[in-house]
Amino acid sequence: MRRIAVVAFLLVSACGGSIMPAAPPPLTVYAAASLTDSFKALGASFEQAPNGVTVRFNFAGTPTLVTQIEQGAHADVFASADTANMDRLRADGLTSGEPRVFAHNKLEIAVAPGNPKRIASLADLARPGVVYISAAPTVPAGKYAGQALAKAGVAARSRSFETDVKSVLAKIELGEADAGIVYVTDVRAAGAKVQGVPIPDAYNVVATYPFVEVKGAKNSTVARMFIAYVLSGEGQSKLATFGFD
Repeated sequence: MRRIAVVAFLLVSACGGSIMPAAPPPLTVYAAASLTDSFKALGASFEQAPNGVTVRFNFAGTPTLVTQIEQGAHADVFASADTANMDRLRADGLTSGEPRVFAHNKLEIAVAPGNPKRIASLADLARPGVVYISAAPTVPAGKYAGQALAKAGVAARSRSFETDVKSVLAKIELGEADAGIVYVTDVRAAGAKVQGVPIPDAYNVVATYPFVEVKGAKNSTVARMFIAYVLSGEGQSKLATFGFD
């Protein structure tokens, strides 16, 4: 008993006469795969604030994240690449407060450096000998890709449906596919590993990104602080550097 008292005294003395407050729990953010690079940068900046918070991310295809939350996975903030999956989470009663739109994105065709198949338009994705892939139709990027092709009247068949845009890019980088429809921000983030072919606005699709605090968040106050930071002038400027509108 005396030993416990001595340890407590030493802790108080080391803290200048008061018990050192416990560090706040880490902020857990579930975010669409297309937000990987931008949200890592936002998280690093947010951690510099004098609140001692560590930000942990889980990046994946948006429907995968929703399923994980529905099955009981812990998240404080959910950032979606479309409104449909956000609506799904709201219908489940798993959101707190109103979702806020924080960014928009557009589509682009990703090809290998040098564009060896000379792909110049959506129509070229249907050419014989071109291996075209996309995210699965249940994934926002895959759904948007289908909409863009439909608007252009192109019947391109995806040889493989991927779980997210990062998987699409990975196959193009490895030479396992010739082209894929991803986001403008993904092509920019890939740097010299891929090349982008613009999609005209007449056929392009604008992706809307909403986020929200998840119901039962362990770090509700900090979740709202993070949301406010992303919506702030500084947060929006940082998103713009990654190609988001």
